[in-house]
Amino acid sequence: MMSWTRLLRIILIAYRYRLDDLVLSGISHPFAAVLLKLLRFGKRPKMPRGMRLRLALQSLGPVFVKFGQVLSTRRDLIPPDIADELALLQDQVEPFPSDQAAAVIELALGASPHQLFAHFEKDPIASASVAQVHFATLHDGRQVAVKVLRPGMREVIEQDLSLMRALANLVERLLVDGKRLKPREVVGEFDKHLHDELDLLREASNCSQLRRNFAPGTEKGDILWVPEVFWDYCATTVFTMERMYGLPISQVDRLREAGVDIAKLAQTGVEIFFTQVFSDGFFHADMHPGNIFVSNRPETLGRYIALDFGIVGSLSEFDKNYLAQNFLAFFQRDYRRVARLHIESGWVPENTREEELEAAVRAVCEPYFDRPLAEISLGQVLLRLFQMSRRFHVQIQPQLVLLQKTLLNVEGLGRELDPQLDLWMTAKPYLERWMHERMGFKGFRNKMAKEATQWAQLTPEFPRLLHQRLSQRDVSADILHELRLNRQARERGNKLLLALGFLILTGFVSAVWWYFYGQI
Repeated sequence: MMSWTRLLRIILIAYRYRLDDLVLSGISHPFAAVLLKLLRFGKRPKMPRGMRLRLALQSLGPVFVKFGQVLSTRRDLIPPDIADELALLQDQVEPFPSDQAAAVIELALGASPHQLFAHFEKDPIASASVAQVHFATLHDGRQVAVKVLRPGMREVIEQDLSLMRALANLVERLLVDGKRLKPREVVGEFDKHLHDELDLLREASNCSQLRRNFAPGTEKGDILWVPEVFWDYCATTVFTMERMYGLPISQVDRLREAGVDIAKLAQTGVEIFFTQVFSDGFFHADMHPGNIFVSNRPETLGRYIALDFGIVGSLSEFDKNYLAQNFLAFFQRDYRRVARLHIESGWVPENTREEELEAAVRAVCEPYFDRPLAEISLGQVLLRLFQMSRRFHVQIQPQLVLLQKTLLNVEGLGRELDPQLDLWMTAKPYLERWMHERMGFKGFRNKMAKEATQWAQLTPEFPRLLHQRLSQRDVSADILHELRLNRQARERGNKLLLALGFLILTGFVSAVWWYFYGQI
């Protein structure tokens, strides 16, 4: 009942902000034009369409705000005026009252902000869909940022997710491709990550893990700066981290004025993405411009700064190997290898003809090679791949939904920084180097080093285990004797069954003969 109430509210809000005008005006059909006139009642909306869409998404809550954040990075798919408005969702969502933020902090940490911190800024510096951030100063003088969860978030998200589950059930039942698309599994994955984002302790642990992967002072730490976590000031609704100084990555003109090499910055962003995915198997999965800053300080100029760690993704060794081989096959235009990988992984039925799948993949991907990023529409590629997947009954993999979303974010960031960036050629050398390190001698050495601790425990036991094995009586003759007896018993049983069958058959034939001829 709550799901349908929520659906009614969505419809009312959509009509309040005249989103029907936004949809119908883009359909070139006489019926759509007539319907649009009827709904307008002769009046046109006063606010611009982008502003109406942004306000509607804000009114509908955090799930829809997240959707708008993803759309804002896809300027190749939506008009610039809508993209500019949706970009405001990244860090300019309407804040909740500071008194409520102080109450959340006091309830979580057991003291008011003015007792916990030497200084606490009442007005938030940023407000997002799930939480807002206040700057503060610890009593030892260190500058921090305090993230506070919005009150009442769980109830709103549960309503939206309940509606999404109902819609997923309808999709699975009514659409031809419903079961193949696995809508319930996809919603379940989204459910998991949204609830993870509501637990700020989990976000703090994600931040800590990413900081270890890109530890300061290391080669990886020189390209990505991750804040330090202050665990004494963290709870499920409060997350306190090191304050970071930089410019939003979307402010390209200011970055250029600060002396940042924009072309190099774009290439570094691609390298960071592939490093997280393939080297670490742990990646920041919410890489919209509001969460990515760039340092403008002289000592760290041009270094990426990661913020907001509520949504992260992780990949198994199988996923990493499979994806890396697919990427390399795409880069090398080895479409037969792509087809074979899909069949071997079980993503397509075993009886799929390899050469047919190869031809379909070639038809989708070949037109997009040797082009700068500005001329590649990943949205069109995904659309054509979807059409192809329907034909070959490709099974959607829910565990890779976050990776697909993050790849879209990376492409959107690349367009903002350097429209001429060739995503394929930037990533290819990195993947080739990663595969060489993994499959070559270096990879073998690293695997040996990881297993060394286990071997150190087992190796001293080898002489004793070997002595026990060699000192045991040889029972192979007994086993052979038992097998021989079993075979003889089976043969006797077969003979007995054959004789019994012959007797039954003889009796049946005799009975039939007597019935027909015995009384003549």
